[in-house]
This record gives sequence, structure tokens and C-alpha cells, in this order.
Amino acid sequence: MSTTKNKAAIRFESLEARHIPDILAIEQLTNPAPWSEVSFKSELSNPSSVFFVAISGTDVVGFAGAWAVIDEAHVTTVAVSPNAQRQGIGEALMGELLARCKDAGCTCSTLEVRSHNDPAIKLYEKLGYVACATRRHYYPNNDDATVMWLHGL
Repeated sequence: MSTTKNKAAIRFESLEARHIPDILAIEQLTNPAPWSEVSFKSELSNPSSVFFVAISGTDVVGFAGAWAVIDEAHVTTVAVSPNAQRQGIGEALMGELLARCKDAGCTCSTLEVRSHNDPAIKLYEKLGYVACATRRHYYPNNDDATVMWLHGL
């Protein structure tokens, strides 16, 4: 994992209600079919949820979430603020997410990623994920999803 000044300054905090406005702002800028406020709030009470934010200084610059179900970590969302992208924060978020899921008893992980999102796919492959299927018109805006798996968490 490469280190950058910005990545080194990042700290992680478990999701709290006070983070949701910042998360919604990032979500609107990064997701063509954004989650709703209700969806994020539901993560606060979901016992399967592993969800946290990345903070630089006092600013939320990213977030990641997964559902830990039995031994599987299903990554539900990962996003980095556009002005903080390409600084290693996405990789740091994923590393932290996988570590937290492993601590929760997960032994493998799966996710869906927009099939045209080459930077994200390359990151997931770097972390050991392997593409195994395509879900046609998976997202609300009809984008296809590439299904990826990571075994041996």
C-alpha cells in the first residue's frame, strides 16, 4: 500500500447520525443513482452493518459500508469526495473495511461495481477481488454491474 501525506492524515470513525449530511453530499457528487438519507440512516440500526467514515482534519472525505452476514462481507458502498480522490483514500477505506469485516468473523467478501468504473475495478483487483459475473441493468439508472469475489479474507 502506498503512503501519501493525505492518506496518513486520515482517521476512521464508525458511522453516526451527525455524519449523514456530509455523506449525502459526497453521495450526490459520486453516485449516479445515489442512496437516500433513509438508506444511510437505516445503517445505524442494522446489526449486520459495518459502516464508517474517513475524516481528514474535520472533514468527512469518504465512507465505506458492508453487511457482515454469516462469514461473508457484502460491500454495499464505498465513496471518496471528488476533491480527495486519487490520494489513496479509497484503498485505505477498503483496507479498513476488510479488516473490520474480518474482525466480525467474515472469511470472504463480495461486491458489485459499475462495469464501466475501471479505476474501482482496478483497485478491487489490486486487493485480490476477481470478477466472476455481470448483472445486466443492475443499478437504478440501468448501468451493468460486475460481480467480484475475494476469498481468504
